[in-house]
Amino acid sequence: MALTEQNVEAEMEAANQVGDPPADALVSDLIDNREVDGVNGLFRTIGTLKHGQDLSQLPTRLAEFLQEAAAEPPGWSEADVKAAEGFFDNHHGVASMLQGTVGLIGTYLSPTGAFTLRSTGRLGGVEGPGRRLSQSSRLFIGMGDRGALRDGSLAATVTKVRLVHSSVRQLHKKSGEWDYEKWGEPVSQKYTAGAIGVFSVQVLEAMKNLGVHVSDEDRQGFMCAWHYVNHYLGTPERWLMPKDVDLVDRMWRIEREKEWKETDDGKFMTEQALKFYEREMVPPPAYAPFVAMVRRALGDKYADMAGIPSNAALDTGAALASAGHGLAGNTFGGLFGEAAKEATGTNPYDAILGQASKAFNSVQEYALTHDKDDQPQMHQELHDNR
Repeated sequence: MALTEQNVEAEMEAANQVGDPPADALVSDLIDNREVDGVNGLFRTIGTLKHGQDLSQLPTRLAEFLQEAAAEPPGWSEADVKAAEGFFDNHHGVASMLQGTVGLIGTYLSPTGAFTLRSTGRLGGVEGPGRRLSQSSRLFIGMGDRGALRDGSLAATVTKVRLVHSSVRQLHKKSGEWDYEKWGEPVSQKYTAGAIGVFSVQVLEAMKNLGVHVSDEDRQGFMCAWHYVNHYLGTPERWLMPKDVDLVDRMWRIEREKEWKETDDGKFMTEQALKFYEREMVPPPAYAPFVAMVRRALGDKYADMAGIPSNAALDTGAALASAGHGLAGNTFGGLFGEAAKEATGTNPYDAILGQASKAFNSVQEYALTHDKDDQPQMHQELHDNR
């Protein structure tokens, strides 16, 4: 039974009780049989996985799993690939930047998601936003790489994320502290569906909020890409997000109103993310306009829930554009600088987005290519900086 507006609420409740049985069994056996040394040992093993590698050098069960996991989504077509490539040809940089800001913060608005991330040690705590963003960037940037949807490289990246999710479930299971009655299954299929909604149609909404025109064909292509990712995350066909972007948008709005809430965990995680952006990406004086842009992209209602500060002086697009005057010489090569002047009188976000995405993606590319993207680490128990 496919997801529809009529059944999405009931199906998501069922999905909340389900993890990823094939991956969970694999991860449990690898750890229990000491084929890898605990959760972090498994993370290190996962981190070495590469598309096209010799699987014979891996534990047998892991190699067999990777072979089975490589199958394409049911009904996947050349038209789907071309549609996805068309979106990234036009919007790759901006979409990646918004996924790493609006998307990342959006996941904190799910109480279960925020608790899961905060409670799993350094992957979700004080050091979490930077680590998670660097890890996610492999996916966000890789989605738009030419050929990634054809040569298996994106599928391999997503499969690594799938195994990380199973590792998180094992950490919670072995801790004995996860409240299954309250939270359902850790990193459940409902959690995965929510993440797909955040990083797909919520990002499209953010682009609209910032005045970015995305054609209907490109919107559809972006959803095709996330349908592909959803499959490789181990989602059964029953809960696989459709390729129909408008249907997913309607279902997401139903679930978003139920699921997104203001919580201490969510605000804590957002605060850590903002500190990371300021420290690593857009230090003052560019930081305030950058946050104002993220706030506009997310919308005031949800920005308030997340604890993103408001700056009355930058509430309007024109004010935000003019705020960049004189910043052309900053570290990020013109972020909110001369380009912002050109945007005044048209869409004040166009040039800002262009410069912001260059800054954001250059930092992430540097992290990925200069060994700054450390493998994620977890404490072997819950509670982190609470």
